[in-house]
Amino acid sequence: MDIFGHLGNIHYVIYVIIGGFFAGFVDAIAGGGGLISLPVILATGMSPHLAIGTNKFSATFGALMSAGQFIRARKVDLHLLPYLIPFTLVGAIIGCVFMLHLSSKWLNPIIILTLLGTAAFVFFKPQLGVQVTAREIKGRSLYKAMGISFLLGLYDGFIGPGTGTFLIVFFALLGYEFIFAAGNAKVLNLVSNLTSFIIFIALGNVYYIYGISMAISLFLGAFLGARLAIHKGNNFIRYVMLIVTCILICKLILQYLHFI
Repeated sequence: MDIFGHLGNIHYVIYVIIGGFFAGFVDAIAGGGGLISLPVILATGMSPHLAIGTNKFSATFGALMSAGQFIRARKVDLHLLPYLIPFTLVGAIIGCVFMLHLSSKWLNPIIILTLLGTAAFVFFKPQLGVQVTAREIKGRSLYKAMGISFLLGLYDGFIGPGTGTFLIVFFALLGYEFIFAAGNAKVLNLVSNLTSFIIFIALGNVYYIYGISMAISLFLGAFLGARLAIHKGNNFIRYVMLIVTCILICKLILQYLHFI
């Protein structure tokens, strides 16, 4: 497939644009946008590696918009993030290398179980992400945060969908309210996406017609989603996270059982 492509099937282009908007909107609030955008791109018939590269290309623009909105609103921890960014960066590079050589089929059950645990934890801990308990992150807590940042960067570089949701819960567990957890998550998500973005472009694993079409709509969706999340606050993000996570779990289970 020519990576610059041609206008091709206009129905696919429209499908990609609509899917990208919803993916960007949802991802900016609660993460999980990749579980919408990647299947949309795969439905166009391109190979998995090319689809993942194209998805990373477009997702980077959505992450850029989301992170920018949260930074502008001062809803990120600029003291902690510099310690975590290098680990996310290295993890994303290694993940990209793995992705190019390994099958990702075995990850589906792990994602389902992890999302189930995430949904249960958020549901049964109503104060998570609402009550602020974050203090200065140092010592063992900082080392754990670095390790988890590396692992999530690794996963995001490998395949990616669900990373934003896991990052939000990770920061909430560190004691951040959801609005700051989401902001911190968007910055790390931008780092891992940008890393993958550069690697996939260098390797020619991007189909630009669909990538650019989705990038524009994802950018707009992320803008609206981030603004809404910042305006509505912690409880809104918590409810959207629960709804989105449950929908994604159902989708992944059906997909794993080959019903969709």
